[in-house]
Amino acid sequence: MKKIRIFPLVLILCLAMSAAAPVAWALDDPSLNGKAAVLVDLDSGRVLYGYNENEERAIASLTKVMTVLLALEALDSGRIALEDMVTAQDDCQEGMEDDSSTSGIVPGTVISVKDLLYCAMLQSANEACNILGRYLAGSIAGFVEQMNQRAAELGCQHTRFANTNGLPAEGHYSSAYDQALIFMEAMRHPMFMDISNTASYQADCAAVNGGEPIGNSNALINITSIYSNGGRYLYDGASGGKTGYTRAAGYCLISTAQRGGVRLLAVALGCDGALNAQIEDYYNFIDSRALYDWGFDNFSYRTLLSANEVVERLEVALADGESVAMLRPAEDIRALLPNDIPDEAVRRDVVVYSTELTAPLAAGTVLGEVRVSADGVVYGTTKLINSSAIELSRNAYLMQRLGEILSKGWVIALIAVLLVFSLIYLILVMRYRRLRRRHLRERKRAERLRREQEQARAKQRVSYDLARPDDRFDFAADMSEFFDDEEK
Repeated sequence: MKKIRIFPLVLILCLAMSAAAPVAWALDDPSLNGKAAVLVDLDSGRVLYGYNENEERAIASLTKVMTVLLALEALDSGRIALEDMVTAQDDCQEGMEDDSSTSGIVPGTVISVKDLLYCAMLQSANEACNILGRYLAGSIAGFVEQMNQRAAELGCQHTRFANTNGLPAEGHYSSAYDQALIFMEAMRHPMFMDISNTASYQADCAAVNGGEPIGNSNALINITSIYSNGGRYLYDGASGGKTGYTRAAGYCLISTAQRGGVRLLAVALGCDGALNAQIEDYYNFIDSRALYDWGFDNFSYRTLLSANEVVERLEVALADGESVAMLRPAEDIRALLPNDIPDEAVRRDVVVYSTELTAPLAAGTVLGEVRVSADGVVYGTTKLINSSAIELSRNAYLMQRLGEILSKGWVIALIAVLLVFSLIYLILVMRYRRLRRRHLRERKRAERLRREQEQARAKQRVSYDLARPDDRFDFAADMSEFFDDEEK
């Protein structure tokens, strides 16, 4: 008896299982310094890369994005206007320390809403956020409640605000992913990107920054940023953003960039820099550049499904001429995919609402849907529509209707009754005709017999007359006898 070696069998089994397992494509992670990060495709909102993206952390001045978002929403609704003049109250510097970022606005200063927005975003002025909050909600605490309510509405599950500006406070935190959600909502307001893309702004209020222009701290787009380091962090295609720093939060940055039609958003939290790591580099910018390079190098747009493709063909009953419905996507599906995912890995899941179709069908009729995915990620869903009209065949329709009518129970019963009566009538007609033919035959036979008898009698008379010639008719003699009789 042969001995079976266990190890080769186990090896073969493992190889077979690995071959049958679904293939997954994985990219090398970008090299980062920070404690948390996320890279998002702006067009779809899909996370391309995440590192501790749901970890709850201090976010410093990234908080100001929510403050400005609420102000912009109030502007759009007409509750406030850019030209509104606001007086700074005594609590405008609440919670601020000596080294807090500020635009130099003090209680009693009268400043426009527009100046406050630019101070909050470009110079990260903490007092500007407090002034906006009081003006919009009546109190700073009331405004913070609105901030938390809006965060919940946006789906932020790891965010809680304790103030308007991000200064260190117990219970004030967010996550990289939640910050991406808030920033994407703010981007829906054109003015937000206008403000955050501005390199330098001259406020109308002379009290702002001592009357000097205020500069944008985002070194990805502003060579004169206080963090610029000679312009080494400038990034081609970058736009907008917000910086932040506290010792608890580290150096933070949220920003966007675009290249070749690819639009990305990056969040970098908890990075090292001059104040917390005593180094010359600011890794919130370095990490953001690394995230963008990783995204642009490894992802590109592909048309996964074209509206010109025929995805499914369905037979159509009662059609006049062409009887096949060609199902095409209602729109193209384009998606940002990793470059190492091959085209054959793209999967299409087709759902047809009904396979029993009947003419007429108008062009553009929705008959199903198709979902496109790859490597377990759904990249889009679209409806399937009939590409051209299919007309109804009247003859086929009439035949169908006739068939439907004839299939009803009462119709079948009526037809059966009519058939029975028709059969009885046919039998009676046939019997009548048979009897009539018999009668006619009898009449013909009787007539024939009568004629034969008459012919026979005629023959007999002729024979008799021939036998008695004296009896032949003599008119003159007969008349003479008649008159003689009369005289007598």
